[in-house]
Amino acid sequence: MAKRIPTNIITGFLGVGKTTAINALLQQKPESERWAVLVNEFGQIGVDQAAMTDGNGVQIKELAGGCICCALGPMLRAGLANLIRTAKPDRLIIEPTGLGHPEGIIDTLLGDSFREVLDLRAMICLLDPRLLDDPRVLRHETFQDQLNLADIVLLNKLDLCSSEQVERAEAGLAGLFPPKQLTGHAHQGRFDAGLLDLVRNDRLAAQFPGSHDAEDGTVPAQSLLLPEPGKPVRRIGQGSDFVSCGWVFHRDDVFDYDRLEVCLNSLDGAVRIKGAFRIGYVWLFYNRALDEASIDKLAWRRDSRLEIISREPRDWDDIERLLLDCLEARDSDAADAPATPS
Repeated sequence: MAKRIPTNIITGFLGVGKTTAINALLQQKPESERWAVLVNEFGQIGVDQAAMTDGNGVQIKELAGGCICCALGPMLRAGLANLIRTAKPDRLIIEPTGLGHPEGIIDTLLGDSFREVLDLRAMICLLDPRLLDDPRVLRHETFQDQLNLADIVLLNKLDLCSSEQVERAEAGLAGLFPPKQLTGHAHQGRFDAGLLDLVRNDRLAAQFPGSHDAEDGTVPAQSLLLPEPGKPVRRIGQGSDFVSCGWVFHRDDVFDYDRLEVCLNSLDGAVRIKGAFRIGYVWLFYNRALDEASIDKLAWRRDSRLEIISREPRDWDDIERLLLDCLEARDSDAADAPATPS
C-alpha cells in the first residue's frame, strides 16, 4: 500500500495570521519534498492565494465562497482529490477560513474517500490574545471548537498584545480540558515545522457538533466574469453571522498609493480586510485585522482584488466609488478628457 500523505489542518479565527504562518512553514520545506496547500476563504473573492507563492515544489489550490466544512463540502472532496492527483505531495496543509468549523473537515479527511490516502496529524490552532477581549468572539461556537479540537494552540501576534492580554490567554490555555499536547508562542507566525509530525488526538470532541451546518448560509463562489479596465467585478456573500464583499479589478487598473491608503483606512468597523493591489509596477498585499494593518510586496501579477468581511452589511456601492476614485487615469482616459482651459 502506498504511503499515506502527512496532513495537517492549520486553524484559527479571522485575522490570527494563518496565511503568514503557512508561508513561514513553506520556507522550511525540505528541498527534495513536494508540498500542497489547500486554502479556503469565506469571501466570494479569494485573496489569500495572492499572498502565497507556489512553485519550487509547492502547489496551492484555493476554494472560495464559503466554508469547506459545510457549504463547500462537495467541492472540498473534489478539490482535494484533484490536488492530490496533480501535486502528488509529500505533505498536505489545509487552511480553513477563520469562520470554518474543523469538525466537518476532519470527518471528510477520515472518511472513506481519503482514509487510506491521508495521514491526519496534529491540528494546530493559532490564537491572537486580543480576540479574548471581544465577548462576541468568545461566544462564537466555531471559535470555541477551533480550540476544543486543536492538538496544539500557539499564541500569535504577541508584538501587538499587552502583557496582560498574553497572560490572560496563557492562563486560559492552561485551563483547557482535556489538556493540549502543546501550547506555546508563534513568533510573527513562525514555529518549528517539526510540530506538523505530532500525532493527532482522536479523542478530542467538538462542543458544538453540527452547529455550523445549521447557521451557515454561504453558497459556493460564482464563476467570475473577467473585469474590464475601470469596471471591477463584485461579489457579495454571507453566513455564520458575517457578510463579505469582494472586488476584482483588471490587471491594467493601477491604484494611487496615497489615495488607496486613505480609502482603506477610512473603512471603519470591518472585521477583516485583505487586498492585492497594483501600485505602479509593483503589487502590494494589504492585510488588516483588529484595526492593525500591514503592507507587503507581492509576486502576484494576475489582477487587483479586495475582500471585506463585516458583521453588518455596508454601503458597498459607496465603497466601490471610493475604490474607483483611487485609480490612476489611464492614457485612454486622458485622451478622452476635455482640454484644460488656458
